[in-house]
Amino acid sequence: MNILEIKNLTTELSGDRGIVKAVDNVSLTLKKGEILGLVGESGCGKSMTSMSIMQLLPERQSKISGEIIFDGNNLLDLSKKQMNEIRGNKIAMIFQDVMTSLNPLMTIGRQIMEPMMVHKGMSKAEARTEAIRLLDAVGIPMPEKRVDEYPNSLSGGMRQRVMIAIAISCKPKILIADEPTTALDVTIQAQILELMKKIREENETSIIMISHDLGVISEMCDRAAIMYCGNIVEEGTIDQIFENPVHPYTKGLLKSIPSLDKQVDELYSIPGVVPNLYNLPVGCKFADRCPEACEECSKGRPARFEVEPGHYVSCRGGIVNG
Repeated sequence: MNILEIKNLTTELSGDRGIVKAVDNVSLTLKKGEILGLVGESGCGKSMTSMSIMQLLPERQSKISGEIIFDGNNLLDLSKKQMNEIRGNKIAMIFQDVMTSLNPLMTIGRQIMEPMMVHKGMSKAEARTEAIRLLDAVGIPMPEKRVDEYPNSLSGGMRQRVMIAIAISCKPKILIADEPTTALDVTIQAQILELMKKIREENETSIIMISHDLGVISEMCDRAAIMYCGNIVEEGTIDQIFENPVHPYTKGLLKSIPSLDKQVDELYSIPGVVPNLYNLPVGCKFADRCPEACEECSKGRPARFEVEPGHYVSCRGGIVNG
């Protein structure tokens, strides 16, 4: 059963140089208890997709269209008050920059307590007791002491755990994790990922895992969607994506992963650069960088094909139908 359905989501941002489509006609589904990976290079639209779902973009500089269906409602049709009741309560987010996401002027406990007091109607004493329990649950030692401390007294890994405690405080149905292990050492990364798996198992929480790290995606996710320049170019199960990649961009990403089995003088990188969003090509956005591009690729945007059950790719050349 799908807990979230995104249909033709488009996010336009206005700036000094004009309007760009940061998210371009994206469609995705998320099942109950599933972990979906959203993968791609920096600037491909992953975080913009999550910010659009949460409706956290500035209204004057952004325009969001399409449908985001959750609990039978299109989130884009809800009032600010209705969205505030969902945000942080039924849909929560772990933000990318853990060092600046916590309020340095509020105690850790207060920041965990606040959503429970607002959304669950808990008293201050009840919320404090639950905050201590949550700190313990996410692996922070001496939670009774830490609850009264400020973020600057914690390491990066500890702050990330606090962010997770805040996000799960109201037991959301959906958790969006935007690069949750960035800037953490590998030992702490592993601990954070195990914690997120535990959250999924205990609460049947559906998770959207945003990352450029294919290793994290392969370890954590059930399915993955590959993004390039605001579009989903390939989508499938982890086995389908990693064992039978179809889109040239997906192939390039996988080829660029370092391997202990192969000794190379230079790591592979996808040639060329991402096109300027203010001056996008008429055809496939990846065509200029694609080793398999054909004449058809420059004539129009690629259609979406089902390669095998549940495995989709958007490619116009001879990769799918040739």
